Amino acid sequence: MVWLLDGTAVLTISKEFGVLPSVHPNVTAEKGSVSSGDSWVFVLKNTERRNQGQLTCDLQGSDRRTASLFVQEKGSVKVIGDSTLVFKGQSVLFGCHAAGWYPLPTLQWHVNNKTVSRGDYNISSEESGESLFTVSSNLSVTAAKSSYVDCLASVSALQTPLRSSFRLTVVAEVVQLEDGCTVPLAAMASLSAILLLLLLCICTVLCYRHRRQAKQSPQEAAIRFGQSVSGRSLVAEATGGKVNLGYSSEGPTDPAYSELNLETRRQQQDFVSVLKVPDVVSSSSRSLHDDSQAQVCLSEETAKNVRRITTV
Repeated sequence: MVWLLDGTAVLTISKEFGVLPSVHPNVTAEKGSVSSGDSWVFVLKNTERRNQGQLTCDLQGSDRRTASLFVQEKGSVKVIGDSTLVFKGQSVLFGCHAAGWYPLPTLQWHVNNKTVSRGDYNISSEESGESLFTVSSNLSVTAAKSSYVDCLASVSALQTPLRSSFRLTVVAEVVQLEDGCTVPLAAMASLSAILLLLLLCICTVLCYRHRRQAKQSPQEAAIRFGQSVSGRSLVAEATGGKVNLGYSSEGPTDPAYSELNLETRRQQQDFVSVLKVPDVVSSSSRSLHDDSQAQVCLSEETAKNVRRITTV
């Protein structure tokens, strides 16, 4: 069996010895999968453009078959866009550049995996000195929503087209409401961010106030309560009234403060009961001597029973 490429013998296979040595290092043969008889598969390694032509299998003294070998070259493809961020309704121009192909490649545009009609874009091509083709195409897209724009280049030898993608982001998309009004998403996002920041500030202030009240020491609570009672006593003395020991202003409610509050009220009650003076004199006919004696007795009794209270 002799294999010929464009009329030149490149490989010989013997029925007795198999594949014979060849001066062409890029060609070889492998045993075929046919069970009956001898079958050989011609393998061409590191295929080049100059290998293109007629390939012939000559089974000497029996048969001769010929096939055509076409060699193609895969180049590159790239999408070039004006901008990745656009406003809704803006027209965007995309360009596709496919270089280094043989033969002339097929070019297509896809937007969100949908094929663009051939009439929506133009194609131009040119051939270089090495018989390689460069294809260029332009596509104009009106931005309606964020999309993927793809350019695909292909030749018949490729099972999957070569693809280049471009992400188009629309930054001013709108949401259509049922009543026909439109609300910009950007404005909604900004308002949401402001409300979230305001809520965070409120939570921070409340947490700080709660922690500050929780950290108050019993001594600070006692000082505040003592100042409150002293202030009310001064007011009562100036107006001729009495101190309402049942009154309690708003303040901390921790156990230490409550215990100190009850103790201070008990001491104040003892102090007031000692200094209490009768509101009405029982008889107006008493003599000045009796009045003076009563005042002296009251003063002596008061001097004996007054206790000095120091609140810390």
